[in-house]
Amino acid sequence: MEKELTHSNKTVNRLLASILAAGLLFGGINTVVASSDEAVAEEMTTLFRAARAVISANQANINDASKGDKGLSGDFVTAKAKENFHKATGHKLDDSTDAAKTMLAAIHSTMNQAQPLINEKGKGFKGFLPAIFAKQVADTFTKKMNGNMRIKLTAPKKYVRNRANRPDKWENSIINGKFMNASYENGKPFSEVAKHKGKDAYRYILPEYYKQSCLNCHGGPKGEKDITGGKKEGGKLGELGGAISFTIYK
Repeated sequence: MEKELTHSNKTVNRLLASILAAGLLFGGINTVVASSDEAVAEEMTTLFRAARAVISANQANINDASKGDKGLSGDFVTAKAKENFHKATGHKLDDSTDAAKTMLAAIHSTMNQAQPLINEKGKGFKGFLPAIFAKQVADTFTKKMNGNMRIKLTAPKKYVRNRANRPDKWENSIINGKFMNASYENGKPFSEVAKHKGKDAYRYILPEYYKQSCLNCHGGPKGEKDITGGKKEGGKLGELGGAISFTIYK
């Protein structure tokens, strides 16, 4: 009888161990999935910013009426974006993933399509600004991802010029409830699993703050026309001026 009980106890213990292991295993899978989503979101928003920085650094070059070819081909800008990504993260971009390949392709095609505009000799201001470039890249990336991922530029409502960039309900709640809160850590992204257009999604949003170069169009005096013909918002150096929103659909 004692042997039977001992055998029974061992069986129960093995069963409990199996159940516990399964629970840990499935919990581990969920953790890996969440971690994987965050890694993709971080990589793609960083690459997106890295590419936009190339346009920002070359704004005077783009608007130089005395020059024709500005040397800003798709190949050049994607290569520089990778360099900027490496500097920002300390590691090289893994360009073998679907997301990275699609983002690089979007950057490449946007620049190639812009060649006639930015290389037009005799014309100064071209209207090809970092924000315009980023919007075109974002739209192309989102379209090519076929409903799997989405990237979007947005901002506090008072600073949005293009209505297509207006924050949705979730983005607006994070911008106002967290990013604009004085106690929120500067530059820290926020993410959570939340619905988007009725679909389950991993949502990630990264705050961006006005730099000196941004204030040429978005600074003061408020209401004064900037180089694009738009009205300056009166933004201040270091103030929250926008955000990059990234979505991975489940």
